[in-house]
Amino acid sequence: MSTAGSYYVYILASRHHGTIYIGVTNDLRPRLELHRSGRGSKFVYQYQVFRLVHVEEFATPQEAIAREKQLKFWKRDWKIKLIEAENPDWNDLSGLI
Repeated sequence: MSTAGSYYVYILASRHHGTIYIGVTNDLRPRLELHRSGRGSKFVYQYQVFRLVHVEEFATPQEAIAREKQLKFWKRDWKIKLIEAENPDWNDLSGLI
């Protein structure tokens, strides 16, 4: 999934329909490792939001940041529908990256 020059918007969840976190990065695997070790977002670590449930890839950081901002303003129900469109069981996708 990682491609040189790619940028990612990702959604983490604590569990199925649990707490949701949206982030952006240019290197997904190390970012997930930071979150899981407690060196990323304090929110993610505090609420144990470690399950990667959605990823979108972009060619530029500007596109990725714009999408992240868009998703953060969405209603929770819209975010859930986005996740469930491709990952209805909220499986952890981190093994695929």
